[in-house]
Amino acid sequence: KVANVITIAVKQGGSGDPDSNPRLRVAIEEARSVNMPKENVQRAIDRGLGKLSGQSLEEVTYEGFGPGKVAFYLEGVTDNKLRTLQEIKNLFEKSGGSLGGSGSTAYMFSAKGEIRVKGKGGKVEDEMLELIDLGVEDVDDFLDNNMQMYLVYTEGSKLTEVGNKITQAGYTIESQDLMMKPTILQPITDKALAEKVIEFTEKLEDMDDIQKVYANFDIPDNLLGGI
Repeated sequence: KVANVITIAVKQGGSGDPDSNPRLRVAIEEARSVNMPKENVQRAIDRGLGKLSGQSLEEVTYEGFGPGKVAFYLEGVTDNKLRTLQEIKNLFEKSGGSLGGSGSTAYMFSAKGEIRVKGKGGKVEDEMLELIDLGVEDVDDFLDNNMQMYLVYTEGSKLTEVGNKITQAGYTIESQDLMMKPTILQPITDKALAEKVIEFTEKLEDMDDIQKVYANFDIPDNLLGGI
């Protein structure tokens, strides 16, 4: 999946140089986060530049509604659009949902840059204010294995710039990426329905041709804890 993202980033950006191709830079950072070998990264870049023979890859997006009328926005890469479309359609229908047309759910999401940041050990309120002062749009705080973490959101075009500012301020960045942030949320309060939504989301994430899955479900922590 990561190799396909790199190849598409090179094709769309017209360059195999991450310094002049921000999208490629993000893709390479993702590759590093999963310990992808350098030679595999270079092979994916070469394929994007047309130096290697192989199947032609295309970017695809899908929109639809899953269990509980949860809106989904999917991004993928495929070498066979008809096959992938049929697989996605079948999965939505089996879940009791439906695949929609272009624009059916996109209006419920907004393109943003997302940065996952480790706290420095100070007060949560102070660190959130410090991050906001660096020019970010929004900050969410959470705990991960008792480690204070933050999800920072910014305009997609400012992702690298803001990431550099956060690093210079003494924070450690775990990951940064472009994403679709839901702006209209669908509350889920029934545990059985919450389980169906999570199960459906995981099935989408497991599909080879799907790179990213965005959904607008809002499940309370007390329900998530039992799933």
